[in-house]
Amino acid sequence: MTRPESAPPSNGSPSDNSEGAQPLRDKHLNDKSPGAQSARVVMSSGDVSRALRRVAHEILERNKGSQDLVVLGIPTRGVALANRLVHMMAEVEGRDVPSGALDITMHRDDLRRNPIRAIEHTVIPAPGIDDKTVVLVDDVLFSGRTVRAAMDALSDLGRPRAVRLAVLVDRGHRDLPIRADYVGKNLPTSRSERVQVCLAEHDGLDEVRISGGDR
Repeated sequence: MTRPESAPPSNGSPSDNSEGAQPLRDKHLNDKSPGAQSARVVMSSGDVSRALRRVAHEILERNKGSQDLVVLGIPTRGVALANRLVHMMAEVEGRDVPSGALDITMHRDDLRRNPIRAIEHTVIPAPGIDDKTVVLVDDVLFSGRTVRAAMDALSDLGRPRAVRLAVLVDRGHRDLPIRADYVGKNLPTSRSERVQVCLAEHDGLDEVRISGGDR
C-alpha cells in the first residue's frame, strides 16, 4: 500500500463511504424513499463471501502463511470484515491469526469541522504490531482519507515491518496517493453515487448497493 481514508461515526445503518460528502447514515434497510428504492445491488451475499475468501487466500499467499501477521479492522464495518478474514485464514492455516480494531477518530482531517464524534475502541492483539505485517481492513476505499488517518493512528502504536490494505470495495476517485493491496471488487462509480455496504453483523444481511448519480 502506498500510504495511508475517513470513517464516519458508527451506527447500525448500512455503511456509505462517500468521503467528503455527508455520510448516508439515516438510510435503513427498510427505507422507502425513491433513492433507496432505486439502489442497485452490485454484490450479493454470495459475492461478498467469495470475495472475502479470495482476499484471505491472497493475503496468506503474499505473506507466505500467517507468521507475523496482524489484521486490524477500521470501525465500523472494517472490524466485522477483519473478523471474517481471520476466521477464513485460520481454516486454511490451522492456527489463529491475531486481529483487532483500530480507531481513527482523533486522526481524521475533518475533525475541526466536525469535532463531536463517537470514539470507537482500539484493540491491539497481545503480540503487538512491532516488526509485524499489519493488514488494515475497511469496507470501501474512496478518497483515501480514512486510510491516511489509520496510518497516522497506527504510527502511534508501534512500528510494523509492513502495512497492507484490504478492502471489500474499491470505488475509485482518490484524493490521496493510496492504493489497496487486496480488493474484493473494483466498482467504477461517479463521485455523486453512493456505495452502501450492508453486513449481517450490523444490517442483518450481506449486500453492496449503489445509488444516486446520473446513471
